[in-house]
Amino acid sequence: MNMFNIKDKNIIVTGASSGLGQHIAEFYAQQGANIVICARREKRLEQLKDKLEQLYQVKVYSYAFDINDRIAVQRMLQDLKEKQIPVHVLINNAGVGDSKRFLDYNDQDWDTIVGTNLKAPWMCAQEVASYMQAQKTAGSIINITSILSETINLGVSPYCASKAGLKHLTEVMAVELARFNIRVNAIAPGYMVTEINEDYLKSDAGQTILKRIPMRRFVEFSDLNGALLLLASEAGRGMTGIEIKVDCGHSCSPIS
Repeated sequence: MNMFNIKDKNIIVTGASSGLGQHIAEFYAQQGANIVICARREKRLEQLKDKLEQLYQVKVYSYAFDINDRIAVQRMLQDLKEKQIPVHVLINNAGVGDSKRFLDYNDQDWDTIVGTNLKAPWMCAQEVASYMQAQKTAGSIINITSILSETINLGVSPYCASKAGLKHLTEVMAVELARFNIRVNAIAPGYMVTEINEDYLKSDAGQTILKRIPMRRFVEFSDLNGALLLLASEAGRGMTGIEIKVDCGHSCSPIS
């Protein structure tokens, strides 16, 4: 028996239209899982859907909406119910960030960042866990946190607060949902080069960060594959309430 087998599992990935979310959707499709992709950008989702279906011969379901909209999440799950599709795994990946001094953030900044990074995963997990329970499906919820869930960087105070909250929420959810055979874990990536931060990480400030990383490189999307497969499969069946760091050693580098 291959404990890492996820073939034919149905996996929801939020924030799937670009970056890490797109990588996660494609990685799971490569393993034979059926994918439910969610994001705001409908055109990108449709392009990804066509790609995954053609390359990997899996079923892909696409839903374009704002992850902060609970009604939209409920509509997606109702559609899946009508199609008689159980959900086995939820990846809470969608997230946003910004960079300002602590004194320069305003209420709208806070609401946007904390809302998307903490409230939306809580809300989405509520809806999906209720769906799993109703369908009597053993499930796994994987929250994408950050190494900033336990440490800090300057200029990103709402982001740090939201990821710390998501880590703690992961632990609480794990305890409360265990009775329904739903596991809840987190993956905390280190700095990754994306469309949003590429210029910054190539700057002098970014290169200063790089020098603090023991492996002297930024995290690549594929570095998360092992943890993603472990937590989505039976191989991780005894694991709940944990956060796996994938950061090239950054979080444990010595202070200099």
